[in-house]
Amino acid sequence: MTAELTDRAAFADPARAQRLVVKVGSSSLTDEAGRLDVERLRALTDVLAARVAAGGQVILVSSGAIASALTVLGLSSRPKDLATAQAAASVGQGLLMAHYTRAFAAHQRTVGQVLLTVEDVIRRSHYRNAQRALVRLLALGVIPIVNENDAVATHEIRFGDNDRLAALVTHLVRADGLLLLSDVDALYDGPPSRPGSSRVARVDSPADLEGIELTAKGSHVGTGGMVTKVEAAQIAVGSGVPVILTSAANAAAALAGEDVGTWFSATGRRIQTRRLWLAHAAHISGRLIIDDGAVRALTVGKKSLLAAGLIGVEGTFEAGDPVEIAAADGTVVARGLVAYSADELPERMGATSVQLRERFGDGNAREVVHRDDLVQVRPYRGT
Repeated sequence: MTAELTDRAAFADPARAQRLVVKVGSSSLTDEAGRLDVERLRALTDVLAARVAAGGQVILVSSGAIASALTVLGLSSRPKDLATAQAAASVGQGLLMAHYTRAFAAHQRTVGQVLLTVEDVIRRSHYRNAQRALVRLLALGVIPIVNENDAVATHEIRFGDNDRLAALVTHLVRADGLLLLSDVDALYDGPPSRPGSSRVARVDSPADLEGIELTAKGSHVGTGGMVTKVEAAQIAVGSGVPVILTSAANAAAALAGEDVGTWFSATGRRIQTRRLWLAHAAHISGRLIIDDGAVRALTVGKKSLLAAGLIGVEGTFEAGDPVEIAAADGTVVARGLVAYSADELPERMGATSVQLRERFGDGNAREVVHRDDLVQVRPYRGT
């Protein structure tokens, strides 16, 4: 990873922005009927191949798998039921990769498919394996093409959209920047179609987003609108990675440092990818309620959560699931991976480590949430 990027011009220099994650949405790769537009795909690969030829590294997070399957499966629009969507993703991912393989081969570039699930980001062994695989592909000169494994992902265990996935992949590979490509050329202070709406050229802090009207609905072939893109940008910049948001048509201009799209300045520091995902998890399985002493231990003392500080359990979850951790007044102060199931915790609430060993035997006094599996999401304001 090179030095932090501070403006658009830095994106033009592969020596400064050596490793970039580029995300492209379905709407940027399809025609008006929602079918894959091979010419659009080739135009994007031309731009990215040129970047690699100039000495840069590119990880492409590409939507479009389900859209690629619509015609061959005789579907008129994106499936709404999970089983059909999974089937379409299974068929379409192979078709999409075949097109990318041919397009990049024209530039003597090899691509590799990487399908990720939430498990690959939050489980220690999984995310390290995913990280090693992606970094090794780059070292071999391969362009990784990443997508969520929609053929097996369910509504409950998914990233939520490829914008969020791209933000997390950016951290997984320790990239220097993130380029989010959409069918809209920038963030606007209102709907782009509304007369008088103006491009937001730069966002340097969350305060710059106040009063901006965002659309939540995506295209008929995609899953997210501008809300998901801004949220993904905030995930990235909040942990040290700058973002350019623009259209696929402006990809070359963005990589040349031109004044296109919206620049999001990095506002925070880099953290572990697992912690990043926990802070922005698409799905939380339950909630742990803790007393004031435990709140202070977690937020001020940076300690693990022990059973002694637990006063309530909500939801249904298994050991290893992500949960919210809240103070007695309901304020969520942290998230973490719980070490016990929801059925095991009630009889352990309020017990000290000594009491746990007496009741359940040695080896049963472990932390409820270990500090390595915990991330604070709100500063502590208590006494």
